[in-house]
Formats: sequence, C-alpha cells, structure tokens
Amino acid sequence: MASPLQFAYRTQKAIGVTDADPVYEPLPGFVQPEGNLRCCVYSPCGRYLAWASSERVCIVDASVGHVLTNIALPNVFEVAFSPRGSFLSTWERPAKDEAGDATKNFKIWRTIEDIPEGIEKQPLGQFVQKSQTGWNLQYTSDEKFCARLVTNEVQFYDSNDLTTVWNKLRVEGVTDFAIAPGQSHNVAVFIPLRKGQPAAVKVYNVPQFTTPISQKTFFKGDKVQLKWNSLGTSLIVLAQTDVDKSNKSYYGETTLYLLSADGSLDARVTLDKDGPIHDVSWSPNGKEFGVIYGYMPPKTTIFNHRAVATHSFPIAPRNTIIFSPTGRFALVAGFGNLAGQIDVYDLEKDYRKVCTIESGNPSVCQWSPDSRYIMTATTSPRLRVDNGVKLWHVGGGIMYHEDMVELYNVTWRPVLPENLPCFDPLHPIPTPHSSAIAYLGTVKTPSKPVGAYRPPGARGMSTPLHFRREDEGGAAHVMGNGAQNIGPNGFGRSRRQIPGAEFLESGSRAVPGAPAEAPGVNGDENLSKAALKNKKKRNNKKAKDAENKDGLNNAGGLAPPARDQGLGSGNEGRSPERRGNQHNQQRHNRSRSRHNFQGGNQGRHRSNTQQNGQNGHYGQGAPVAPQIQTSQAPAPDSLISPGSQNPASKKLRSLQKKIRAIEDLEMRHAGGEKLEDTQMKKIATKATVVKELEALEKEAR
Repeated sequence: MASPLQFAYRTQKAIGVTDADPVYEPLPGFVQPEGNLRCCVYSPCGRYLAWASSERVCIVDASVGHVLTNIALPNVFEVAFSPRGSFLSTWERPAKDEAGDATKNFKIWRTIEDIPEGIEKQPLGQFVQKSQTGWNLQYTSDEKFCARLVTNEVQFYDSNDLTTVWNKLRVEGVTDFAIAPGQSHNVAVFIPLRKGQPAAVKVYNVPQFTTPISQKTFFKGDKVQLKWNSLGTSLIVLAQTDVDKSNKSYYGETTLYLLSADGSLDARVTLDKDGPIHDVSWSPNGKEFGVIYGYMPPKTTIFNHRAVATHSFPIAPRNTIIFSPTGRFALVAGFGNLAGQIDVYDLEKDYRKVCTIESGNPSVCQWSPDSRYIMTATTSPRLRVDNGVKLWHVGGGIMYHEDMVELYNVTWRPVLPENLPCFDPLHPIPTPHSSAIAYLGTVKTPSKPVGAYRPPGARGMSTPLHFRREDEGGAAHVMGNGAQNIGPNGFGRSRRQIPGAEFLESGSRAVPGAPAEAPGVNGDENLSKAALKNKKKRNNKKAKDAENKDGLNNAGGLAPPARDQGLGSGNEGRSPERRGNQHNQQRHNRSRSRHNFQGGNQGRHRSNTQQNGQNGHYGQGAPVAPQIQTSQAPAPDSLISPGSQNPASKKLRSLQKKIRAIEDLEMRHAGGEKLEDTQMKKIATKATVVKELEALEKEAR
C-alpha cells in the first residue's frame, strides 16, 4: 500500500509522482509519460490522477499508478474532476469547423465506465467555451446538479443528463457565480455596476429562483471573488474596482463584505487599517476567516463568522494566509516581491507562534492533507532558475529537497479527513531525508544580519523613530490624496515643505514682497479650472507689462545701462546667452590690451563710465547725481567700442587680435620653441601694429 502522502509534478519533459513521508521515492507502478505534456491534476477525492498530452488524456489510479482509461482527444489544455471524481471535464483550444462554425471544445466524460472493446468512449455533454477563465462546470457537493454561466443567465443541468437544461436562473448582467459546498444547494451571483445601478451579490436556493434569500448592494465593485465557507452557510465577497478614485493605489480599491446564506447578516467587514486587502481565507471549520490588509507592513486579523475580530497577529510584511486542512494551524507568509518568510501559528494554543521558515522565493505553497508538512516550490515561467520542491515540517525543519529543470506545477494528492491517522503534527519530529541534509550543507548562513546602509556619522546609533517601519515601532504609514498628511514617523510629508519653515496653507502660494490676500477674496473658489487658468494668464501678462513700464521709467537711475542694448552695439537679435558670452570676451580683450602697452594705455577709459558721463571719476568717491536719460547721439568712443559693428571697431578688434597672436608667439619663443621664419617676421611687426592701434585710439578721442 502506497504512502497516504503523495505529490505529483510536471516539468518540461515529464510528469512524476512521488510518495512522501517516510519513503520519499517515486511511485513504483507509475510510468512517467514524456513529450509535450499540457497539465496534470488529482481528483478532489484523491482516487484518480489525470494528465493530458497533445494526443490523448490519461486517467491513472493514484494509489498504485496503473492506467485506468485513455481518451483519444488531441489539443487538450485543461483537465478537471467533479467533487467526488465521477466526472471528468476537458477543454481544448477554440477552433472552427469547415462550415466556419465554432467547434464544441468543452466536453464532459464519465471517469470510469464499462465500454465494450472496439467502441470509442463518448462524452456525456459538450459545449462551446471560448474563454479559458472559468471554463469548467460547477457542481454541488453531492454531484446532483451542475451549472455553467451564459449570457444573462446561469443554466443548471442534471449531472447525468447534460443534453437538456434542467433549470435557469435569469439575472440581467450576471458576470460570475459560485455554488455553495455542503448540503445546502445555494448559489451566489454577481452583477457589476451598470447604467448607474449599484453592483450586487445575490444568493438563491436551487431551484427557488424567484426571490433571493440574501443580497448585498455596493457601488465599489467592478469584479469580485466569491468565497463560501466549507459549510455553505456564509459567503465572503472581496470586491475590487479597476480604478481607485482617491488616487491612493494603482491597483484599484478593495472592500470586504460578509453575507449569511439565510439572510441574517449582510455587512461590510470593518478593517482598522487603511490600504488594500492582500488576502482573505476561510478556515476549514467554516467558523472563522483571516484577512491581511493595509499598507505595507500590513495587519493580519482573524474574524469569526459574524465578522467580529478575535485576534490580530504581529504586524509584518506578509501578503498570504493559508489555514491547515485540520484548522489547527495558519501560515502567514510574504511571497512575490517580499522575502518569502513563512510564520506558522498554532490557533489552538492561544495563537502561539510555532516557527518562522525562510523559504526563499517560492511561487507555490501548500499544506499537506494531514497538516504536518508545508510544500514550497519555485516554478516556471515566473522563475526559470532554482526550480524545485521543498518539504518543511510544521515545526520549521526542512524534510525533503529536490531540484528540477523548468518545473511547471506541483500539487499534493488530496486525502479525505476520515482516512487520515490521528496524531499530533508537532510530535514526534520525523527524520529528514538525505536530500534535506545535503541542502542544508549548501546554504550559506550570514555571520550577522545585513541591515540598511548607514552613513558613518549615524553608525552605532539606534534608528530614529520617524525612519522606523510600523512593525519596528514606528508610526503607521498614512497615504494622502494631495492633502497634507504628516505622521509622527515623517511619512506623507508635503513636497512644498522646507525643513524648519512653517507649513503653508493649502493653495496659499504668494509672491515674495507682495501683500498677502485673504483666501477667497477674489472668488477663485467658484471658478472652473479653465477660468482659473485664463485668469492666471491675464494676471501674468499684467505683471509683465508693469515690469516693462517700470524699466522704462527707471532707465536713468543709478544702475549702469546694459552694454549690449545701445544702438550700433551689434547685438540686435542675439540671444541673452550669446550677448553675455560676447560681453565677457570683450572684458577679457580689454584687460589684455591694457597690460600689454608699456604699462597700459592711460588715455583709455571704461566705456560704461564714459557713457554715464563720469569722465574717469566713477571710482573716486564723488557723489553721482541721478540723471534722466534722453534721446541723444552715442558717445564717440562707442563708435569704436569692441561691441560695435562699424569699420573702425572692426579694425580695432583686428589689431587687438594681432597683438594677442604676437604675444603668444613671443611666449613660445621665450620658452625655447623653434619658430618658423614667417612667425619671426610676424613678431618683428609688433611695433608697427602697436603704433597703428594707438593712432586709432587717438582718433576716437
């Protein structure tokens, strides 16, 4: 007899079945198929294992691995069993026949039936199903009825006769439904927002479809997850919107509701921390459920069947909660972009924490049917490296490890509760497999934990309160919607805040030096966005015109006029950058020419002082009376100023350029460099160039 604990896996090249504790060996009677394998799945009762390839579907006895039946059906991508394993569903990729009509790609078969030799197995029913999402039928727990969703209605069938519709639940706009487990034949349907009407979840009893026995309406719900408890008496509705109108989340807004099947309760579950709902899960006992909610690090709380909080776990970065099949334990883990830590709690021992497992980066996490082991696996295509399976004891130790190449999926074989042995999962601790011991030898444990980077000046000090996470003693992270939300830990600080400055009232932005306006004095609060924008443009234009007018009135003040604004300056049409660069170059040229003429030319004066009429007394401390500038001819020196474009100024710049070139050659010759004959002749012309430059400057005076 095979071990009751067993798991199946599918890799790139094969499908395998492994017996777990205590042997950890492949199932002896199972022949591993190879080739293009699409899927593999156990029946909920655990008796059968089905897998599909590109040519056929095979059903295997999960206990011994023998093939029970084969169905010659190509291109099957999905396979599923009914709750008791009596029926098998297959889904093929949609196609069209020769007439252009869609083929019936969704088929239902009897799992085991006596067929004479030579007669091909025929399906009980077949339908056209284009979408791969929600493709399968939903059965009642006793497999008496099954249902499927079509446009604006849910069609019910007798499970043994799928050719005719047994009953219809007509609901306008229905997009999702869920049949309750247990003995009660209840069905919940979801109708999203449409034509201004709120979204609704309604519960009906089969087949009384005239009036719902329980319902809940809400406005924030574009899609939902409908989660019944194991008894079929309570329903969790996790509603989600595509867009968060408060702009607090990129992924929409989530809300949680609880409905009872008898209509005695329909309420929103009150959550005391702002943020998204990461996960919600029912306990197998059907009397409590766990919710992970809030901004990171979120809060994890256990609620009873009346939506009353009974216990909250320590705040930590987690996003997954899974109850063990027996209901004794709960694991709270952080997967995806989190570190992969798994916290295990014993719910029967005052919610005591059993252990924390460092699982790495798994994409699969499942409890074993006996609540003794936790399976984690890294699968493709999420991660194509480090694929493999690990089995952990509930006490925290690793029991088994196997590396695989491109592992696609792995799952435990289900076991009915009545077939499980009665023992304490925590004691005794089983003996680890040799692969687990080898794996522990390859794991590198850091000598000390590596924390966040600290600058040298902050090392050896405790983390300030406003930099701590909430689970480390800091204050809660508060998300804002453009408004100022300043928490004690510094989160939510406004972008306009300056350290040490007073907070600015929202919307009160003032011009420095201008008198402050009382809020609402201009009636701006009643203007539309377009009107406010136009008003702002008009105000800016008025301010600009006023500045230009003031500039003209103050042109004769104490400030010297700009050098590049006069007539004949040669800068008309130039950009400010080019004017500034030319001005700097001119200053550089003047300084070099002054120092090169036998101690400087005493007859030359700064053009700005001459233009202001100071005649060289600008720097002698004499008081300068304000003058009003009038329209007059430019000073004579301005005609040959370096910035002018007349012939005299051009000749002046040419002579200055020759002087600089000659000085450069003299420095090179003095440094020992051998010059050419033409360069030596150019040096000999320096005296002539200097005389010509002096004569030009005398003419300007």
